[in-house]
Amino acid sequence: MALTDLPLHSHGRKLVVDLSHEHGLALLSLPPLGGLRLQTRARRAVEEAVLSLAGPRATGAEGPPRSQPLLGPFVSRLAPIHPGQVGEEETVDLRYVVSGPRGYLRVLVGMVRANRPWRLVPGLSKALAAALATGAVATVNSTIWNLAESLSAPRLVIATVGSIALMIGWLIVDAQLWHRSAEVSREARQRARLYNASTVMTVGIGVLVCYAGLIVINLVWALFILNDQVFASTTRTPLNAAEYWTLSWFVASVATVGGALGSGLESDEAIRAAAYSKREQERRHMLQDDDGD
Repeated sequence: MALTDLPLHSHGRKLVVDLSHEHGLALLSLPPLGGLRLQTRARRAVEEAVLSLAGPRATGAEGPPRSQPLLGPFVSRLAPIHPGQVGEEETVDLRYVVSGPRGYLRVLVGMVRANRPWRLVPGLSKALAAALATGAVATVNSTIWNLAESLSAPRLVIATVGSIALMIGWLIVDAQLWHRSAEVSREARQRARLYNASTVMTVGIGVLVCYAGLIVINLVWALFILNDQVFASTTRTPLNAAEYWTLSWFVASVATVGGALGSGLESDEAIRAAAYSKREQERRHMLQDDDGD
């Protein structure tokens, strides 16, 4: 029984599991099981695969022909998983796949979970140091105070979206995380879109976690360092809870831009290690080697 956290494809469908009763082998792809309750779903899938291999089909007893796979608890428990097409020359005799928008979303979420996007923040130490330094300086800057007080909520939201988008785009472009397929087939383009969507979601979640952390750190720093009289004399506004929150929010956007610039000091390997699972890193290394050849 082999498990992988890479998405597998067969005849244009996302493959969940391949079973070979003749050889007593099974290959399970974890991303199609989704991102929630993964351990429970994976355990059930392994149980059903092992039971299928040990059942009558494995011994050659009566059962449906190869072209009509046996429907069982594996399908009903893990819907929208259903039997898939098996080629005549393949050693596999039973296959389950996912298809449709729901299946695509499930694979995408599973790929993002496999990448563990929360590792992105500690993995980008130089970018994080640049963001913290930028935030610390911006918090005590009177120009930033006045800008934060003058910005409306919609503009603060635009600054947030813009800074996060800049950070995501910079990391993907600078570390060459965008997947480009040399193949021109429809299936290859679908795979490329899936990989790129998972990259954007992985990096996006990591940057959002970083942004939320910056807001908290900036707020604590502002509570410690700011003087209400100096702030009021500069901005003509008393320093209260709303001002603390607005300033911390705006400074987080400024610091995120600083972090994007600081990420340029990170090596491409460090960014890939923080953004991808080990198997995905190996897959990309193999693609690069093939391109080099």
